[in-house]
Amino acid sequence: MPDIIRLLPDNVANQIAAGEVIQRPASAVKELLENAIDAKASEVKLFLKEAGRTLVQVVDNGIGMSPTDARLAFERHATSKIRIAEDLFSLHTKGFRGEALASIAAVAQVELITCQEGEEVGTSLLIEGNKIIQQQPVVTQKGTSIAMKNLFFNIPARRNFLKSDTVEYRHILDEFHRVALAHPNIYFSLHNNDQEQIVLPATTLQKRIVQLFGSKLNERLVPVEELTDIVRIHGYVCKGSARKNKSLQFFIVNNRFIRNRYLHHAVTSAFEGLLKEGEQPEYFLYLELDPKHIDINIHPTKTEIKFDNDQAIYTLLRSAIKHSLGQFHIFPTIDFSLDESNEVPYSYKDREAKTPTYQVDRNFNPFQMTQEEPNRSSSFSKKETKAWESLYSIPSSYGERIPSKANESLEEDSSASPLLQLEVENKTRTILYFQRKYIITYLRDKILIINAPRAHQRILYERYYKRLNEGKSVSQSLLFPLEFEFSSSEILSLEPLIPLLNKAGFLLEIRQNIVSVTGLPSLVKESQVLEILHTILEESLEGIPQEEFSQQEALAKDLARSLSLKAGQSLSLEEQEQLVSDLFSCTETTLSPFGKRIYTSLTLNELEGRF
Repeated sequence: MPDIIRLLPDNVANQIAAGEVIQRPASAVKELLENAIDAKASEVKLFLKEAGRTLVQVVDNGIGMSPTDARLAFERHATSKIRIAEDLFSLHTKGFRGEALASIAAVAQVELITCQEGEEVGTSLLIEGNKIIQQQPVVTQKGTSIAMKNLFFNIPARRNFLKSDTVEYRHILDEFHRVALAHPNIYFSLHNNDQEQIVLPATTLQKRIVQLFGSKLNERLVPVEELTDIVRIHGYVCKGSARKNKSLQFFIVNNRFIRNRYLHHAVTSAFEGLLKEGEQPEYFLYLELDPKHIDINIHPTKTEIKFDNDQAIYTLLRSAIKHSLGQFHIFPTIDFSLDESNEVPYSYKDREAKTPTYQVDRNFNPFQMTQEEPNRSSSFSKKETKAWESLYSIPSSYGERIPSKANESLEEDSSASPLLQLEVENKTRTILYFQRKYIITYLRDKILIINAPRAHQRILYERYYKRLNEGKSVSQSLLFPLEFEFSSSEILSLEPLIPLLNKAGFLLEIRQNIVSVTGLPSLVKESQVLEILHTILEESLEGIPQEEFSQQEALAKDLARSLSLKAGQSLSLEEQEQLVSDLFSCTETTLSPFGKRIYTSLTLNELEGRF
């Protein structure tokens, strides 16, 4: 039998290795930015075209490279950071593997221009698929410029797996934010398609956070500071979080962004009792410790690390955050100090107490009714009550959440639910609203237990989905527009959805990082707008569908989730009956928009079988 194992050619091996390091344009951005920082640059500029597909260029004013170093930098495992294996545990730099430039050159066309300080002539290098096409001297300024062009030009299959420009640009922004947060003392700028998008002058950590995520965040930053023999912890946590995603969670260990579930749990436990259900803590936390106590060589992207004493760091981090939250009075506390306004003035010390006087109408009899009252009561018949209520299309206490005229909608669509067909004369009666979540009612020979929040989600979903398809919505203009500040990546998520939001009745305008709301759908409260926008932004980076049909469905679900009933919310008897009627007027009554069961039933035979 012939031998079947063979060595791969270098170009194939390089492309496979590149797949571990360079997964998308954002991966190359991260590696090139970190190389610029390792070169001791004080200014780093990033240039993009078509979200990195066509061009990713990083220009820095670092120490530059000699002609020999420039050529060796693109060889696999060529690095200036380590000499022996023990150096892996004393790293203070980022690009120590020596794979980044080699991986980039294997899947892209690269142009390098570099010059060392004090030299009059630098080096220009052209590389395609790890092959050096040209090397020549060039006159340039101190520093390095690396341009990566046409990513995956020699691997079309990998290029086809890239997402839309919007999604890829958001990934790049995330990497840019992480590097910029880790080095607030460095000037950064970002240009996309020849337009300047972000400029970050060198500053302090707090100002860098504000530069990236908006000035309103500055009011919510709570400083954290703890210095021990094991680790130094500093940074900020945010109070009053309203987000349900993890977009503002940053761990920086020795100036390197990392992900660590164990440390995240320490932060979450420190916030216990301060956040509502589903909300996420927001933090910018920096840990500095001896490199020999961590191992950052466990993942090609170097975003996962191991600590040799993670339990101690967990305890210190948790206690440092709790101390800061208590120090700045974020925790609810009992104030034992006396309020002077509650004290008896000294001038009243020797005065006698006076008995208060009051008057009583002794002829008043609460059980005796005047002649006018019964007439008034009898004249206000049920028919007149219904006629008066019909002037309003929606009950005032329930807003847009429950439409009126339930009986008419049932008559129009008597086939809405083949399992449960209701007749107007046999109107459904609510018998119990259990735990302010479940509506228990009956229909002929069945008892129904309905999950009210899920039922309301189904009602709102179908209503908004119909509006988005028909493009018919009524907006109520606001006298004073509402303005909300979002990060650059969040703005990118909202921009494609503005036409659909306008169809739903939300009138939005975007100016840089400010979202201005000038109109709302009828009966949507101003206090609900920010929650709705945050709910829409909770979608993952891959969660924005490109097809209009799918976008409409996703937006209708987001609106239904935001505006629906919440468990524990009280409902009047009329509102409960209205909710039940509207549910069985829907085209789908058994499942919520998110695939959850809405109700369960118990027949008379099943009930009798339990006794």
